[in-house]
Amino acid sequence: MDLPEVVKIVDSFKDKKICIIGDLMLDKYIYGDVERISPEAPIPVVKISSESFSPGGAGNVANNVASLGGSAFIVGVIGQDSSGENLLLAFKERNINTEGIIIDTTKKTIEKTRVIARGQHMIRIDSENDTYIDKKHEKKIFEYINAHLNKFDCIVISDYAKGTLTGALTRKIIDFSNKHKIPVIVDPKPQHASFYKNAFILTPNQKEAEQISGVTKDIIKMGKKIKKQLNCNVLITQGAQGMTLFEGNKTQHFPAKPKEVFDVAGAGDTVVAGIALSLACGAPLKIAATIANHAAGIVVGKVGTATTSIEELKTDILENGIDQ
Repeated sequence: MDLPEVVKIVDSFKDKKICIIGDLMLDKYIYGDVERISPEAPIPVVKISSESFSPGGAGNVANNVASLGGSAFIVGVIGQDSSGENLLLAFKERNINTEGIIIDTTKKTIEKTRVIARGQHMIRIDSENDTYIDKKHEKKIFEYINAHLNKFDCIVISDYAKGTLTGALTRKIIDFSNKHKIPVIVDPKPQHASFYKNAFILTPNQKEAEQISGVTKDIIKMGKKIKKQLNCNVLITQGAQGMTLFEGNKTQHFPAKPKEVFDVAGAGDTVVAGIALSLACGAPLKIAATIANHAAGIVVGKVGTATTSIEELKTDILENGIDQ
């Protein structure tokens, strides 16, 4: 496939409908300044100047899909609390469809608060309840998928092991999607490996791949073992070393694009979004991985959890070419 055809695929991202199911979190950022040390303990006193909110967890995949021009439908569970309200608002500000979000009055919305002073990350505070959702909420999630499946071009399962994705629910979604020929991409957690059998593709990072496969250091052995074990294609992301795709009997490595800044925060979510949108446009998996590699390369060149756009992605592909 030549460059104009790849660029045409990226142009086709607009309005492709991607359903993202998984653990929803609110990322809260508190910004301030430090001018003194507390008299109560040897710790800095942060005087707050501002705060902001953004979707975290599976929500960051949806954010990446939306920033690349796709229509993102987020599905998951939040609590009936102010964090949940702020998360819904953050999704709506980014034009992410929230009809699939279910409120569970027995759970708190997961919130990760980061305190940043003078550009330095001072501390992160996590508030979460990672117990599995009950059968009632499992049923509500599946009923939503069942009712809307015909409009989705691709499904992403984004697992942070915070309780939304049970084995029964995940297997049911994968079986149902396969029956309707809708590809399922899984961003996995190793302890849930058995949940993902027969998905279209898994996208673990190297550490996750080691834990799932029981193999260390040897990327080729890791990927082949996971592929055989779970009957799916595998893309292992390797940070500054790029990523390796295992499809059928073929293995292909995609080198990372050199960057002055190399911040991998959120890059895995960008890879998942890029693959989902590319597959939704009918791209072969190898081309989808190539496009995702370019998208990740842009994001790691930015500080912090970031996203990219169609225009940035097209420019990067045209300037740097594609791996064949």
